[in-house]
Amino acid sequence: MLHHTLTGPRDAPVLVLGNALGTTTELWREFSLPFRLLRFDHRGHGGSAPVEGPCAIEDLAHDVVELLDHLGLRQVYYCGVSLGGMVGMWLAAHTDRISRLALVCTTAWVPDKARLDERIALVRAHGMESVADAVVSRWFTPTCAPAVVAHFRAELLKVDLPTYLACAEAVRDMDLRPDLAKIDVPTVVIAAAQDHATPTELVRHTADELPDSELYVVGDAAHLAVVEAPRTISVILDDHFGNG
Repeated sequence: MLHHTLTGPRDAPVLVLGNALGTTTELWREFSLPFRLLRFDHRGHGGSAPVEGPCAIEDLAHDVVELLDHLGLRQVYYCGVSLGGMVGMWLAAHTDRISRLALVCTTAWVPDKARLDERIALVRAHGMESVADAVVSRWFTPTCAPAVVAHFRAELLKVDLPTYLACAEAVRDMDLRPDLAKIDVPTVVIAAAQDHATPTELVRHTADELPDSELYVVGDAAHLAVVEAPRTISVILDDHFGNG
């Protein structure tokens, strides 16, 4: 069972918050939304136990379904960043558990597989420390507070290495583009202007293929935009999910 927290008003709709690869529920520590917030850690991240062997986005999505079943939650809102957004797309396309969806700094496929191949090879040969600075530099803008950057770097170094590699390979190998037309729930898509991991045009391609979506671009933020621009994104999410 995935490590999770469920906080907020008991009579409010449940909003599930999915994390980026290499991050934990700490991703959402600055968020204050009028929903019952279900935060969880992907397998091998934070408080969630590692799972041996390779995995696909589908497997990570089934982890979430298992969690929803455990908590007796039939249908929820879902917001995911990067890997969390990929999981959200799969859930919305293949299950009836998601009634409204938000996708932040994510994509339905990875065109630049060579970059991920290089990172995977470095981690496998030399450990997470060998890529930590490069990864974190893509997460934040140069003006982000050093203490924030250091905190998330430290969280990255705690992730179970084999599970991280399996999840990175799942991201590299996925292609959710055929699933986008199946997502028939209202979706808000958020890009960050300074995100070099999932550039705005790549995010826009995903938004354009969704039957019912609206795209926003946040200015002063990089890949972990929910950390650098929590107020702006909170307003977008509150408006989107509040109209459910």
